[in-house]
Amino acid sequence: MTAIEPARPGPAAAERDGGGAQARPPEYRYALVLALVLTLVVFVLLAPTGGWSRAVGLVIEGTALMVSIGTSRSRRVVRRRRTLAAAAAVVVGVITVAIGVVPSSVTLAISGLLAFAIPAALGGGLLRMVGERGVTAQVVAGSLAIYLVIGLVFAWTIGVVTRLDASPYFAQGTSGSDGQHVYFSFTVLTTTGFGDLSVAGPFGRTLTVLEMLIGQLYLVTVIGVVVGNFRRRDQPSP
Repeated sequence: MTAIEPARPGPAAAERDGGGAQARPPEYRYALVLALVLTLVVFVLLAPTGGWSRAVGLVIEGTALMVSIGTSRSRRVVRRRRTLAAAAAVVVGVITVAIGVVPSSVTLAISGLLAFAIPAALGGGLLRMVGERGVTAQVVAGSLAIYLVIGLVFAWTIGVVTRLDASPYFAQGTSGSDGQHVYFSFTVLTTTGFGDLSVAGPFGRTLTVLEMLIGQLYLVTVIGVVVGNFRRRDQPSP
């Protein structure tokens, strides 16, 4: 008679420490970050420019940052402190924006800080995840989220330029709204170029060329390598 092997613990039991400890916190929820960033892009495109819409945008953007930090699997104490700091900054920013205490320039600055912080948090987590588990669907989602944030960063930069320069940013005689900045940024990032909005000044043209180059290089290198390794990982070995 063959000996019966003891049953192996299931995934739920494996995620628990000895002595009935609680399960570990969720890790690497980059698909959720991608969904939040995509929601932010759609919301800014559809919502009119105003205090309430900027407040909602900060909520979505801040939530994406907190998910990026809170599930990055860095040291628990460091992760908790960073998440709490981000949450406190978002709450203060949203309240002050919603009640109209701060001007739009301060709102723009807060949004820019969040936009730069998201890819920084995602980058570290993605590198750790690739080292531990290889290229997974969460890695692909995180890489795409960074691509979308690049478009938002350039839209934020356009917003800063339009506030510092009194002349119209676009050749159509307007500096555009927040939604138009995002729209123009993504037409440049994807090198679509419909032509309904075009840059008027030399600095704007330089910024446009830089965004086109970064967008295409990111797609060819980062997204190409990530998707290629993800497909290779799913193929059966010979």
